[in-house]
Amino acid sequence: MAVGVFDSGVGGLTVVQKLNELMPNESVIYLGDTARVPYGTKSPDTVVRYARNCAKVLLKFDITLLVIACNTASAHALNILQEELDIPVVGVVEPGAQAAIRVTKSGKIGVIGTNGTIRSRAYEHALHRLNDQLQVFTQPCPLFVPLADEGWVSGEIPLLAASHYLTGMLENGIDTLVLGCTHYPLLKAVIGETVGEDVVLVDSAEETAKLVDDVLGSVGEQPSDKERAYHQFLVSDDADSFREISSQFLGYQAENVEWMDF
Repeated sequence: MAVGVFDSGVGGLTVVQKLNELMPNESVIYLGDTARVPYGTKSPDTVVRYARNCAKVLLKFDITLLVIACNTASAHALNILQEELDIPVVGVVEPGAQAAIRVTKSGKIGVIGTNGTIRSRAYEHALHRLNDQLQVFTQPCPLFVPLADEGWVSGEIPLLAASHYLTGMLENGIDTLVLGCTHYPLLKAVIGETVGEDVVLVDSAEETAKLVDDVLGSVGEQPSDKERAYHQFLVSDDADSFREISSQFLGYQAENVEWMDF
């Protein structure tokens, strides 16, 4: 038995990395839909179709829980997959929103993400469902994903990008900032340096891993200490490229990477 995780590309590996830290005995099967990345530029109907497709592939591996490690897919397909599947389904938006509400003192919360995620207003809706008195400020940060992919996570260029994107939020007086893209934890040091120590960063990947741990514990599906974890990675395009870039997200190079035509 394993946890299934899917994303449009490699960003969801930050969720896998947090799952590895929190639940080292848990097996994970990761699906990166690298042939159709990014999802953020696709219509909601297309994203739902892709999400169903990814879920169908992972269900063949007898997974116990499904993680939608893509903010855009979480925004458009989470409720649908929760209704359609017989296993628990977890997205990355709700855990990040809940964590932001726990830590904010001023009620002024910033959210950064891809154009697609910000356009969907998924975090705004999730935050206001929990507390309609919050002030939520959003900002797309499209350069952050290619910077993370290229390994440019420190130095002058990412700092300039962070300053460009985040200055307006700081002027609005936020005390909490949600990293609403699974690539963004790689830039956490740069983002933190830009916003300063008075702003708490909420890592949606980390919060999602905590929720997975809680859900598996509640249904009695956590592995014993004697079980040996295995990790399998499925991609829809260019397994070699995925394997090469994976170390930036996982802290080690992914093995057992398989190309699938789905």
